[in-house]
This record gives sequence, structure tokens and C-alpha cells, in this order.
Amino acid sequence: MSPELYWMTLTAAMTGLMFVPYMQDRVNNLGLFGAMGNPYELIVVKPQSPWAVRAMHAHRNAVENLVVFVAFVLVLNALSISTRTTALACAIYFWARLVHYILYLLGVRVLRTLVWIVGLLCLLTLFLAIFRVV
Repeated sequence: MSPELYWMTLTAAMTGLMFVPYMQDRVNNLGLFGAMGNPYELIVVKPQSPWAVRAMHAHRNAVENLVVFVAFVLVLNALSISTRTTALACAIYFWARLVHYILYLLGVRVLRTLVWIVGLLCLLTLFLAIFRVV
């Protein structure tokens, strides 16, 4: 497995688990059976904790960005492009997404955005590597 595919797999797994904290908050607030109801109706009745709402937004953002990341990594793999730069960009992307999630959860605004930009630069690096610019 290439380093890019390794980091992509870890990033996908991490993103897939980001729903757990806010679902636990939903269970804590509504009970197990309440949490299994229609979330939009239930949230109106008893809203989620502010941190859990931030966790939902962070998860949504991670999923949106994961689509682009996976596409770029798979194209790199199909083209047999694997360099130190692409491997490093994928590793940094993983850690940037994890830090972004934590900062979003904690409500840290400016630093969260700066970390998101780091992830964006990693995506740009992968895109440029596809066309052998970097």
C-alpha cells in the first residue's frame, strides 16, 4: 500500500468515526430510543449541546473535504504517482483534519480556519502533483 493510500484510509476511518461524540450527546439528551427518532423533530424539542452542534458541523466539513481528498489520492494511485511530497501532503492532511475537528469541537475560531487552510494547501499539492507540477 502506498503512503498516500495509507493516509487516505486513516482519514476515511477517522471521518467515519467523527459522528460518535455528537450521537452520544443526542443519546444523553434524548435517551436511547429518543435518539432513534427523526433527528430534526427531536432537536427542536430538545436541542443538542453547543459542542455537539459544532461536532456535527465539523463532521460535515470533513466529509465534504474527504470527497476531494479521496478523488485526488485515487487519481495519483491510478497514475502511479507517489513521491515524498505527495506522501507528506497526505500525512499532513490527516493531522490537519484531526486538529481541525478538535478545534471546531472546542469552538476555537481563527486557529481552526488556519488549520483548515493547511488541509486545503495539502489538497492543492496533490492536485498539482497529478499534473506533475510539484
